[in-house]
Amino acid sequence: MRVPRLKGGPVSADALLPRLLELICDLYDDSQDFPDRTDDAQLWYNRGYANGVIHALQCLGYMRHIAAALEPDAPDLIAGQETLPWGRAYRHGWEMGQKETFEVMERG
Repeated sequence: MRVPRLKGGPVSADALLPRLLELICDLYDDSQDFPDRTDDAQLWYNRGYANGVIHALQCLGYMRHIAAALEPDAPDLIAGQETLPWGRAYRHGWEMGQKETFEVMERG
């Protein structure tokens, strides 16, 4: 993933945080009915991606920022559905969201 740049160089992690929080909120809004939509793996992927970003930000010490922006899903949100197609889409989204957030935040 390419690090966004502004005049003068890379964007700092603190400058990226509001963008990531906005992304999470947008993905949550767009995927709010995902549990009822097992026919749409993209919704499950998007919700997983948002939760992967949240997990990475929590690991990086931004929990209070997340809590101020939204109420995160429970960690066991997809329990029992991990091996189903939509559960796999969620898990893949989660892994990518976490990975890409660590990459971007560590470069900032």
